Amino acid sequence: MSTTAMGLLAGLVLGWAAAFGGFGEFLTVAVFGALGLLVARVIDGKIDLGALTGRSSTRR
Repeated sequence: MSTTAMGLLAGLVLGWAAAFGGFGEFLTVAVFGALGLLVARVIDGKIDLGALTGRSSTRR
């Protein structure tokens, strides 16, 4: 899926939460979306948690 399509989908979900839930629900959806993005980036290898924690990412 392209970046544009992912952005559109994220915007639609956040708009849905804002329209039918309110601001609290909007923030909840936004936080869980950010967490999902972080997990996906780690799984894809685009974020190295070892660098963030100070551990080496080299495997032996």
